[in-house]
Amino acid sequence: MNAQPLRCPGCGASRPASERFCEKCAMPLVHGAGAELPRGESSAIARKIKPQYSEGALVKVARAQSQPEAEFIAGLLLEEGIPSMIRRSAGFDVPDFLAAGARDIMVPASGAEAAREALDFQQA
Repeated sequence: MNAQPLRCPGCGASRPASERFCEKCAMPLVHGAGAELPRGESSAIARKIKPQYSEGALVKVARAQSQPEAEFIAGLLLEEGIPSMIRRSAGFDVPDFLAAGARDIMVPASGAEAAREALDFQQA
């Protein structure tokens, strides 16, 4: 990726290539015309994440019964701009069935409330 400056699509400010979000309006920065755009799944995922939901320690917000169900929940959260991590639940480890078993869905503390609302869970 080249080191050309990035610009904010909201206010038009030019920012260094080392930054991801505008200081003024918190919008994700974009490459200018003619710049080589990053390719790949990880950069597409990173552009969906809202910065206000990416701070703090990881908090469990949901439990899935299998890996596919956990990935579905993580995808729902990503569409809301909430980053998440899937972790194998404690007490369940069957090496022969890697996709089987319960999974915890973890999100940063700043996104926990929004994640619970997105998944329609009530805090106890």
